[in-house]
Amino acid sequence: MATKFFKTVILGAPASGKGTISERIVKNFNLEHVSSGDKLRQHIQNKTSIGNEAQKFIREGKLVPDEVMIKFISEELNNVKPVWLLDGFPRTLNQAEALWKIHKLDVALNLVVPFPVIIDRVKGRWVHLGSGRVYNVGFNEPKVPGKDDITGEPLVQREDDKPEVVLKRLEAYEKQTRPVIEFYQDKGILKEFVGNTSNEIWPKVLECLVTYIPIQITNQHK
Repeated sequence: MATKFFKTVILGAPASGKGTISERIVKNFNLEHVSSGDKLRQHIQNKTSIGNEAQKFIREGKLVPDEVMIKFISEELNNVKPVWLLDGFPRTLNQAEALWKIHKLDVALNLVVPFPVIIDRVKGRWVHLGSGRVYNVGFNEPKVPGKDDITGEPLVQREDDKPEVVLKRLEAYEKQTRPVIEFYQDKGILKEFVGNTSNEIWPKVLECLVTYIPIQITNQHK
């Protein structure tokens, strides 16, 4: 079993591999994975009060305000066991400070992937819109170029996956999240992991986490 109490967040630019690393952490350490994006989409789909409130801002092309996100995440964390990995939150200094007041984290994990690597990775990404299945040129390629493996329907490249759009997103992330990273650095809990791929970064994350959590490796090489 994992330790009785352990709380961590994972930070990283868009397409830095947070999803992949999060999956491996959850699989190996039995943490509760709280993805703010996934949870918020569930609330919107279920038309809860928070979902309806968030949807109003999203429809107008605005970011969901800090106070709404803080309330939302606080409620979500109250409903899970106190051994969790939080993904997608905090994104602003205000959010980080609010989270710290109610949950003192054990460690903050920050994935550092060079921007040119991310841009090169994303521009090779193609999506089947009907299902959300993602393919990448160079790895996880479709069996037939440009076609979805299951349906045979055409794959598309999303507008926000185009290099010039990705660069703007990365620059915005850097500006917004730098204060969050510095906040956790000042708290003495920031751990940074530099690499070009998830397979390169994962062993470093694993080595770090086993110093905090009683080991529960089910398949540490995956």
